[in-house]
Amino acid sequence: MRKFSMLAALAASLFLAASGAAPEALARETVAFEKPGYAPGTIVVSTRERRLYLVLGEGKALRYPVAVGRQGKQWQGTVRIDGKYVRPAWSPPEEIRRDNPKLPDVIPGGTPENPMGERAMTLSGGGQYAIHGTNRPKSIGTYASYGCVRMHNDDIIDLFGRVGVGTPVVMLP
Repeated sequence: MRKFSMLAALAASLFLAASGAAPEALARETVAFEKPGYAPGTIVVSTRERRLYLVLGEGKALRYPVAVGRQGKQWQGTVRIDGKYVRPAWSPPEEIRRDNPKLPDVIPGGTPENPMGERAMTLSGGGQYAIHGTNRPKSIGTYASYGCVRMHNDDIIDLFGRVGVGTPVVMLP
């Protein structure tokens, strides 16, 4: 039994070293959440931490690792989820198309090239941002997007099932 534990620990260490990720960056977890003023059910995204919190109440939250906007693409404020989509098609916004002119007009949902992943929840305030899955899981934990919040596909599926249209989303620096 001890040999197995040592081998498992070694394998985990090698994986973490190769991925460049800390253990807490790999999975969602329930954590203490002592920030006052957020009602249960609120989503709080900490850009600095590259973490999304779903406030559970009683001093607890579910914490998910995320990718957030890169330098110059970050934003702050309070919005609401205004739409929920399963395996959505994606049409690149004009800004992304300018930077990547070879992108097609639409990338069908469910295809490996689609950056929205398994689920997407659009945010109020102009329709340009969403919380969504990703086809680039190695980007999670980084500053990678044009302002959207990227999640591991299993995490967005979990969050998608826990929140509804109208859920408040607070984006912090």
